[in-house]
Amino acid sequence: MENRSWTPAQLLELSGSYWSTCALHAAVKLKVFTCAATPQAATEIARKCGCDLRGLTMLLNAMCGLGLMEKSGDTYVNTPFANEYLSQSSPKYLGHIIMHHHHLVASWGRLDEAVRTGSKVRVPSSHDSDPSEQESFLMGMFNLAMQLAPKIVPQIDLKGRRRLLDLGGGPGTYAIHFCRENPELSAVICDLPTTRAFAEKTVASFGLSDRIEFVARDFDTDELPRGFDVAWLSHILHSWGPEGCRQLLKKAVKTLEPGGLILVQEFVLDDTKDGPLFPTLFSLNMLIGTSQGQAYSEGELKDLLSEAGVTYVRRIPLQLPNGSGVIGGVVKG
Repeated sequence: MENRSWTPAQLLELSGSYWSTCALHAAVKLKVFTCAATPQAATEIARKCGCDLRGLTMLLNAMCGLGLMEKSGDTYVNTPFANEYLSQSSPKYLGHIIMHHHHLVASWGRLDEAVRTGSKVRVPSSHDSDPSEQESFLMGMFNLAMQLAPKIVPQIDLKGRRRLLDLGGGPGTYAIHFCRENPELSAVICDLPTTRAFAEKTVASFGLSDRIEFVARDFDTDELPRGFDVAWLSHILHSWGPEGCRQLLKKAVKTLEPGGLILVQEFVLDDTKDGPLFPTLFSLNMLIGTSQGQAYSEGELKDLLSEAGVTYVRRIPLQLPNGSGVIGGVVKG
């Protein structure tokens, strides 16, 4: 648990911080940063974004207040940071994950109901029902993974291993980075059929279609492909309750040859479960959107892996944001 001394001013700042969040979401949704990559008059940005001039000017001024845009007279332009991460023309664009956050706002407004009843309030699932929300979710996962994969992949030794299963891999970001880091490695992305188009497009953009394939599977009902010597599960277990995790890990272990390596990445709680902050909040996000999902502690994840027949279970020493961690071990021979 983080010890913090609060003041009334800080408490009220926290309570109203959603104003800034919603302003950012609106600017991304309206493609304001894409239109303001170069200096533009407010009238021109309003025309390009299809917005009312009065409303758009207020939003532009708020983005200046947040330090994401700069203003000179009636002319606005992104800061270099905003050009790099908020303009759709940038390869580092983070707008997809920001839009995924936007699609969660309505259900977070019903958190009290979810806590009172213990039931999810996001119905139907935000990334199953609407194509634009599905794209925001899948490509948002790509955004996040592109931030983390370069920090994780070089520190995991896959020397001598030839075939990797990216289970629930979405667009395949980790499969891509593992294959780029290990030239003799091939990979299979295993996810729902609706993910195929996003994954194949992403893999092709990295020129790895000859080494990475997509296999459609429903984890709840389908058997998984076999014959791998590495299984990677990134942010998958939190969607299930403990029993669901047990069943999925048993399936994952069956995909591996004896001596195979299984690696699980999650937002990891302390064993006391009162920190770090992000995993505690992420657990609430799972309460809102899933029937049994939650964040898990390091001890719980290690126990789940051991129960599935994994030995030499340990947490890989990585310095990652938001309490993210990687725990893995070896399947018995």
